Amino acid sequence: MQTPDDLRAHFGQISPLAEKKVLDHLDRFCRDFIALSPFLVLASGDGKGNADASPRGDGPGFVAVLDDRTLLIPDRRGNNRVDTFGNILASPGVGLIFFVPGINETLRINGRAEISQDPALLAPLAVQNVTPVIGLKVTVDECYFHCGKALMRSKLWNPEAQVERHSFPTLGRIIAEQTAAVSVDVAEKTMEEAYRTRLY
Repeated sequence: MQTPDDLRAHFGQISPLAEKKVLDHLDRFCRDFIALSPFLVLASGDGKGNADASPRGDGPGFVAVLDDRTLLIPDRRGNNRVDTFGNILASPGVGLIFFVPGINETLRINGRAEISQDPALLAPLAVQNVTPVIGLKVTVDECYFHCGKALMRSKLWNPEAQVERHSFPTLGRIIAEQTAAVSVDVAEKTMEEAYRTRLY
């Protein structure tokens, strides 16, 4: 396939319902879903064709809905790679997918992001007395609910499909072996400490 016409010819016409479901604002269903969501995936690009997807998570409703066209995603403690923030500086376009445990449908939002350090906006998003000092303010261009087929096929929320944690190496072991920069013991203890004391 070389052109959009080739692509459309392969898949056929989009259904009118699939076209009409795309909104340019957050209605009450979108707001309610975001309020229930503890997890999202944020996709961004550097303007040169390189893409990145980053997980973001906290308690349900951790993303603030400022109005029917604007979201604020607080930045919690991480590894300071700042891939997403660097991408936003170069190219503001972002894509978000919100998940709610137990619900197979997801909410997709596409828009433009900017970095915010506004204390008035960030202060209400404090957790455990830690106020985020930076966040992503997203202007919504389009949003719509995505059907649950992918999550149903993956059995993502099915407890019986969960993998036993001991069946896959810890992140500490993986990093130690991939980088050869630290011992497995030190890497695992560092990760355990980070998970225990540096979530916020």
